[in-house]
Amino acid sequence: MTEKKEFKKRVFGAVIIKAINSNYNADFSGQPRTLPDGKVYATDKALKYAIKNYIKDIYPNEKVFYFKRLKKDFIPFSLEEAYDTMFAEHKDTKNKMIMASDILSCIDIRLFGATFAKKGKNNVALSIHGPAQINHGINIWKEGNIFSEQIMSPFRNPDEKSAEKEATTLGRQSKLQEGHYLHHFSVNPKNLNDIVSLTENDTNNLSVEDINILKEALRKGATYYDSAAKAGTENELLIWVELKENSKLVLPNFSQLIKMKDDKENGLVVLDLSELKNILSKYNNEIEKIEIFRNKTSIKLENSPESCKIYSL
Repeated sequence: MTEKKEFKKRVFGAVIIKAINSNYNADFSGQPRTLPDGKVYATDKALKYAIKNYIKDIYPNEKVFYFKRLKKDFIPFSLEEAYDTMFAEHKDTKNKMIMASDILSCIDIRLFGATFAKKGKNNVALSIHGPAQINHGINIWKEGNIFSEQIMSPFRNPDEKSAEKEATTLGRQSKLQEGHYLHHFSVNPKNLNDIVSLTENDTNNLSVEDINILKEALRKGATYYDSAAKAGTENELLIWVELKENSKLVLPNFSQLIKMKDDKENGLVVLDLSELKNILSKYNNEIEKIEIFRNKTSIKLENSPESCKIYSL
């Protein structure tokens, strides 16, 4: 087996997810999530789910731990059952070093970290600070129009006590007319250093291969995941700013530096990157590379940072 090269650089970036007549991230009532001021948003979990789902399907040799799985009776695994199934040879271990090494062999733990508590006879608790941190996504389009529509089921509800008990049931679904969710993210491989040193296993470090997979999933994961509610949800943009290995630079949240204009041009939304460009231009000697991946059919860029390379998603 080829030894994986450790990834040691820090990264700052942003992802934009487009939703057209879609529901990228619903609350428990089925509505697109909104802040108290009415602005539409999505949690970090929505993007992480899309990333993990993409990795699970496209890279089947990679272990993904925090993902819903069902037992033969269609009941979801508990945390302990998931561990005991994935790492059957260590199901009775009380050794924290072994358990930490086991779960760090899963790419989602190496990326996003975890709080892991195995109860019962072998009560063990671990907390792993993930290198990849993703912020909530805020809709930066000028509007956040949510609409609901009734849908009819082909079946009646036998428990209905009213006169409608012989009729098929009605449901309701809610969607966002148009939204462009902006997530800021960062990657700091040093977050794993302390716990990896305790496992005495360097293969648990974040690798260059891990980062390449993450980068691919950030570009494609939302588009890849498809469902009735999420049809119309697609990846639109990825900005990737990779610092030099020894840089101590801390960049501000990109969500405050990226603006979307109120008017479209030839059907494309227009993203103004002038504030981001001004910030990055001050630190050219600390930046290894700037890459932008965009959906050319939906977004236009203005004032892109100097020396950045622009690719299609």
